[in-house]
Amino acid sequence: MRITQYLASKLKNFSNLPKEYIERSKKQVYWQTPRERNYLPRTVERKRFRYTTNRPWTGQFRQQNMPGTMRRKVFLEPVEDWSFFRGDRIEVLVGKDKGKQGIVTQVIPERNWVIVEGINWHYRRVGAEKEFPGIIIKSESPLNVTKDIRLVDPSDLQGTEFEWRFTEEGEKVRVSLRSGRIIPIPETNNQTYDYKTPKAYIEREKDTPAAVVSEITFQPKLSTFEMDIMEEMDIKEERTPAKSYWY
Repeated sequence: MRITQYLASKLKNFSNLPKEYIERSKKQVYWQTPRERNYLPRTVERKRFRYTTNRPWTGQFRQQNMPGTMRRKVFLEPVEDWSFFRGDRIEVLVGKDKGKQGIVTQVIPERNWVIVEGINWHYRRVGAEKEFPGIIIKSESPLNVTKDIRLVDPSDLQGTEFEWRFTEEGEKVRVSLRSGRIIPIPETNNQTYDYKTPKAYIEREKDTPAAVVSEITFQPKLSTFEMDIMEEMDIKEERTPAKSYWY
């Protein structure tokens, strides 16, 4: 579990959006029980989505997964440790670009895909209508991380197999099996729409300062919310509460 949490923290989401927002944006609830005391919480919602190069928080994703549309299930080879990140230099193993190297620009772990700049590209027509033929654009197709690519060793710029190891300081790193060189996770992996690196982000007027966010203000008590308010406002309760019985 700790390895999974570690890798999930390493895989930076380029949108920089909270996970709760992404889950809420793609959620499709068909039916749920009323929020009353005499109802058990039950929800009927969509569980299977078709993941493509359109990310779950975009309108294109919602258009491809409209309510009532069911697509054929896609079977994937399980990847225990996700090991490819934005900014990695990889070597292509199959197809017309076999032997070429490129930089990973987008990661789609839901389909075991990565998109590499200038690799495995094709032309496609967009915006075609009855009176307008559309335009031709260049688009890169995704590559499968389990069989189509491998990492490049930074020591000699040659493709290599690797494995995850721990350093003496306890940091989990990728190590080339051929040279023993550490393959660092690129700084590009930390880029988002908001900043190139977290340290380079400039706080705006409406931003909550990081010191305020990390400050621990909650103090656990056995008193209720009402008792805390009374203590804060120096209110003393002198009335005798009525007896209540639980059956």
